Amino acid sequence: MRNILQIVLLIHILLGCNPNKQTYNSYESETLKIEQINENIFVHISYLETKNYGKYPCNGMVYIKDNEAIIFDTPTNNKASAELINWIGNKAIKAVVVTHFHDDCLGGLEEFHSKNIRSFSTIRTIELAKNNNKNVLPQTGFKDKLKLKIGNEVVYANYYGEGHTKDNIVGVIPSEKTLFGGCLIKELNSSKGNLVDASTENWARTVERIKSEFPEIINVVPGHGKIGGIELLDYTIKLFTIN
Repeated sequence: MRNILQIVLLIHILLGCNPNKQTYNSYESETLKIEQINENIFVHISYLETKNYGKYPCNGMVYIKDNEAIIFDTPTNNKASAELINWIGNKAIKAVVVTHFHDDCLGGLEEFHSKNIRSFSTIRTIELAKNNNKNVLPQTGFKDKLKLKIGNEVVYANYYGEGHTKDNIVGVIPSEKTLFGGCLIKELNSSKGNLVDASTENWARTVERIKSEFPEIINVVPGHGKIGGIELLDYTIKLFTIN
């Protein structure tokens, strides 16, 4: 009997099986879609009703490591946020980080707060959200840099300058070589998009700073559209370079 148990244990080790490990499947409903980038990182896609673009898909990112998770940008509304929280399941959501003050980043904050999930953003974002009559604001403000630990890995949320908005930040997971660029980073072949709150004269320089600090990045998640690699940074820089 002992030999049989040892053989079963060996098979589990060789196959990488863990009975306590939660697996994550792709997900899609009318309000939320979840796509996997790698073992630990997922893109959540929700939809914003806009005058100019109709029902417009908006990206956020989820990083799950060990028994913890962090989310960059909420889905666009509370219903989609509830679906995302439910999909994550029994992992502790340590933080939701809002990358700028627009609705496609914080539209579902109320649902996270109702579940006692702590939210973070820059102080600039909180002030801009207040000025734009947002009823639900991020709870904890920081100046330019935030460092969080998820599982045994470090995650950063940093401000590098103006671009899509005055307050836009990016999320970086060094161990995964992954950047959540949010609306600061454009998908390949896209237009300049919504420039109502933009600083087009600074946009390219801001992205150049990010590229210089993280040249090893492999995965780049833009605020809208398809994920890619470092070429998304290059495209954004070219798009907003003023000749």
